[in-house]
Amino acid sequence: MGPDPAVAQLRRAVRAALTGSSRQVFVACSGGADSLALAAALAFEAPRAGVSAGLVTVDHGLQPGSSVQAARVAALGYELGLDPVENVTVSVSRTGGPEAAARSARYAALDSLATAWNADMMLGHTLDDQSETVLLGLGRGSGPRSIAGMRPRAGRYLRPLLGVRRATTVAACRALGFEPWDDPQNADPAFQRVRLRGEVLPLLEDVLKGGVAEALARTAAQLQDDLDALDELAASVISTPVSTPGREPGRVDHVVVASVAELPRALRTRVLRRWALDGGVPELGAGHLAVLEALIVDWHGQGPVDLPGGVRVARVSGRLELHRPDPS
Repeated sequence: MGPDPAVAQLRRAVRAALTGSSRQVFVACSGGADSLALAAALAFEAPRAGVSAGLVTVDHGLQPGSSVQAARVAALGYELGLDPVENVTVSVSRTGGPEAAARSARYAALDSLATAWNADMMLGHTLDDQSETVLLGLGRGSGPRSIAGMRPRAGRYLRPLLGVRRATTVAACRALGFEPWDDPQNADPAFQRVRLRGEVLPLLEDVLKGGVAEALARTAAQLQDDLDALDELAASVISTPVSTPGREPGRVDHVVVASVAELPRALRTRVLRRWALDGGVPELGAGHLAVLEALIVDWHGQGPVDLPGGVRVARVSGRLELHRPDPS
């Protein structure tokens, strides 16, 4: 007899994610059903793919007994044969919302570990998580990049379960004899995702007669394809003489306004975004991009635009000039 169908589905997903990989892989595991089932699938598939696999669990210290739970997950990692196993404690900032602060602390720890080990990091986000992400993006009006959701691979992060339902990870844990940990925050209606999961998505499934989660995930995948195509076009535009590249700190970079003004807006904003990020802007939100674009399409003599990272952009003599702060 072969493995349980749920276990087999997870193994196939992980096997596909490991194809062609030569770098060490860690699985980020909280002990919940999604990450626990993923850890078991990775422990099974990694040796067969010739890949070294470890586990990391992050203790946010936000709940009583969190250190005990983290130790339990670490011990299970060793039992599965994953090595090394890292148990990392983080300090969660009190600024901003608790969910966002915990996420920032967690990803900072995962980034640091992935860099230290030159490893990829496997995360247990499922199709259900993807559908929730798409709904959040729609509700916030935060644009196609947000609605496109999470990608199967983004830098060092691998998400092999984006095509797998949460119910499948629960079934896999049951088949393997695991007892997943239920994070109390996953039932707290103070968190938007909890209400989406428990109230909004079930209502949409009822009203639209099912298939909503899968449809939202398909929408994300289609948008990712569209975004990739537009980004490739933007890269081809920015590589032509619309700018003078200069990358030394303190030096001015230029974009010729006339070269980008007549581009379709979807392409123009991507050209500006890529130019600014390449020029040293660490992040660029929709508001920043809007005022940057206004220097081209709504020019009435306004002053320079201040962007994150101390970068300033001004329109001078038909060009956008990008000034980076002098490190000295």
